[in-house]
Amino acid sequence: MKTPAVDTEKVPVVVAEEHIFVPFILNGSGIDYHTNDNIKFLKNSFAVVQPVSDSVSIGIENLKTFLIANPKQKVTITGYATSDEKNTTTFENLGLARANDIKKYFISKGLSGDQFNTKGEVIDKWKTDLDTLLGPAEYKFEALEVTPTSTDEWVILKEKINGDPLVLHFNTNKSSDKLTDVEKQKVADLVKYMEHVKDALILAVGHSDNVGNRDANVVLGQKRADFSKKYLSKNGIDGSRITTESKGPDEPVGENTTAEGKANNRRTVITIK
Repeated sequence: MKTPAVDTEKVPVVVAEEHIFVPFILNGSGIDYHTNDNIKFLKNSFAVVQPVSDSVSIGIENLKTFLIANPKQKVTITGYATSDEKNTTTFENLGLARANDIKKYFISKGLSGDQFNTKGEVIDKWKTDLDTLLGPAEYKFEALEVTPTSTDEWVILKEKINGDPLVLHFNTNKSSDKLTDVEKQKVADLVKYMEHVKDALILAVGHSDNVGNRDANVVLGQKRADFSKKYLSKNGIDGSRITTESKGPDEPVGENTTAEGKANNRRTVITIK
């Protein structure tokens, strides 16, 4: 009986195809998006290969939302090309041409071109898949300058001014511009606020004690308010932005039966409207 011949033919080994990834990355203060797919370019070409994948498109939409919310944000697109590629464009190099085509594509998706700068670099190598370069671009987000907004510094300052307003006190039938250090600081706060909040107005309300005729006291309260307006004008606040009025003896803060109470009532209260 013959022994069966041994089949010595080698069985081919199936090798899994290697996937090459160059991730599409948008990483800045307030945005962090990564996907393994990317914008692609054919070798020697400056044009973005269409269609762009869904995952990259989602990233672009995220970038659009981010830039609309941060209109002062700038992004620099750096495009890359390899040294063996031919540049047939009018740009300085093929990398710059690619960066500008990415910018053009972003604009076509509703992003503002004013928020992008472009650069181009030629390097020796880039990851490719046959004749396709995978994502030869990077995106750098400039640091945003922190500036006061209507919800922070100036709101806080207004609350400080109105919460503990500047009150100028007067002797009987007289006014004085001798301010304490605390009062001078309150004037400085008013000047600072008015310089930065251009549509703000100041209200100066004059008051009196109840000694004498009411009508005369209303007039006296108005004089005190007008004096305060002149004082603030001399310290750098436009007089046209200061409104004055008088309450006369109608809103006392102290007892008019005492000298101290009467002194407290002879005043002008200055606030931001």
